[in-house]
Amino acid sequence: MPALVEEGRAKVNLTLRVVGRRVDGYHDLESVVAFADCADRLTLEPGSTLSLELAGPLAADCGETSDNLVIKAARLLGERVADLKVGHFTLEKVLPVAAGIGGGSADAAAALRLLARLNELAIDDVRIREVALQAGADVPVCLGSRACDMTGVGETLLPLSLPKLPCVLVNPRVPVATKDVFNALGLRHGELLIGATDVLMQTPSWPEAGCAINEWIDALAGGTNDLEGPAARVEPVIRDVLAALGAAAGVRLVRMSGSGATCFAIFEKDADARAAGEKLRADHPTWWVHAGSLS
Repeated sequence: MPALVEEGRAKVNLTLRVVGRRVDGYHDLESVVAFADCADRLTLEPGSTLSLELAGPLAADCGETSDNLVIKAARLLGERVADLKVGHFTLEKVLPVAAGIGGGSADAAAALRLLARLNELAIDDVRIREVALQAGADVPVCLGSRACDMTGVGETLLPLSLPKLPCVLVNPRVPVATKDVFNALGLRHGELLIGATDVLMQTPSWPEAGCAINEWIDALAGGTNDLEGPAARVEPVIRDVLAALGAAAGVRLVRMSGSGATCFAIFEKDADARAAGEKLRADHPTWWVHAGSLS
């Protein structure tokens, strides 16, 4: 059987509201999630043994292959599907790790899609959905890799009709641990960040299909990322990235994604995004910069 290939697209949290911390320690969130046109590439060559090889420019940042979410997701699925067909994975890593853009989660989701194809499983098979959530909070949304309003701990997904948004993503090549950012947020078990009767507890309404980019930018500008402040205290260079993006010509919205340190800027015009990306690469040659679009 020929090798199978899937992409693990970068996930971007356009908004991220922390509702509170549950008694079990997990945080309830509400987040508008989009996906960028940059991705890791995962190949599966069917075989009798499960294995993973790392390649690509950022492979060295991934750590031990035994700890990789690709292997974790495959093993979890193997516990639920008898005689699961597996094989040799090759991960071409181009997305920065511990960066707030779900690189590892996108890779795990790509692995589940590949295994579903190899084993003729429906992608909405309950066992795949269970494994996705167990593998990580961002894996379920990365499984479909389409714009959603994500709530709970990542298990509830409401599809959104998001137009293509010209954007620039920037990561200063400094990893930020999600647990450190949530520790800096400092919520106790069972503590709400917003009042239980607050109107913001309700899922916000977002522009409908066919709405112009401007309407989406205006709607997103009314949101926030509640982890931006805590993340900047953990890694102050995030403030430098936000400032550099905010100074770009034609920029309409600047914010951090996820728990950082990747930040993004949204533009109305593709040309403005490309120009901003070129300038940022020239001014900050050690930073990871991608100019493209979100959808």
